[in-house]
Amino acid sequence: MKLHTVRAVFRDSAAVGFGLVPLGLAFGVIITHAGLPWWCAPLFTGLVYAGSLEFLLVGLVVAVAPLATVALTALLVNVRHVFYALSFPLHRVRGRAARAYSTFSLTDEAYALTAGEQGRMWPGPRILLLQLFLQLYWVGGATVGALLGSVIPDSVKGLDFAMTALFAVLALEALRNWRADVPTPVLALLSALAARVLFPGALLPAAFAMFTVGLLLRRIRLEECEECAVDA
Repeated sequence: MKLHTVRAVFRDSAAVGFGLVPLGLAFGVIITHAGLPWWCAPLFTGLVYAGSLEFLLVGLVVAVAPLATVALTALLVNVRHVFYALSFPLHRVRGRAARAYSTFSLTDEAYALTAGEQGRMWPGPRILLLQLFLQLYWVGGATVGALLGSVIPDSVKGLDFAMTALFAVLALEALRNWRADVPTPVLALLSALAARVLFPGALLPAAFAMFTVGLLLRRIRLEECEECAVDA
């Protein structure tokens, strides 16, 4: 891969990287304060690599939760990735090993960047390198945070909010890119509010189900409108 491509990918990933590194630091500190050894940070971020699930996994590991509980938690938290796969450009990535890693490293941040206007034109190697950079930010930040965790007091507030803050930033960035398609974020918000009221105990899967149905209905309506325009 050419040097200018690597530089371009670094620029593309840097903005998100500035968020992932401090988030990783926070995760590493949380691991240390939970009483786990520092090497759990690179282990979790390297092998699990699912940010929100990793934060939950710390508590599950400390509580020695049953594997069935861990598996169910992972399913509920990461079920959104099923929807990412519907539009993620995996077909541009060549080779079994490369596709396996690209599937493994399909995170919210990687999807947000590749789903943008510029990302839709990126070739497979560029997408793969972007995903690698994003994981390096995460693993590096978490490892440093775990190593420094012993010198950071427990009284520091807000570390557990770092993941929520990053998701909020990604949502705002996506909303800015979707100005021409306002109904999509509006539909997502309405689905979340409806699920919160109707299914508070299963908010995430219920919201995704409502959102999916809404997207399908809107797609059918758009196709009907296009057919009417052609007939006219």
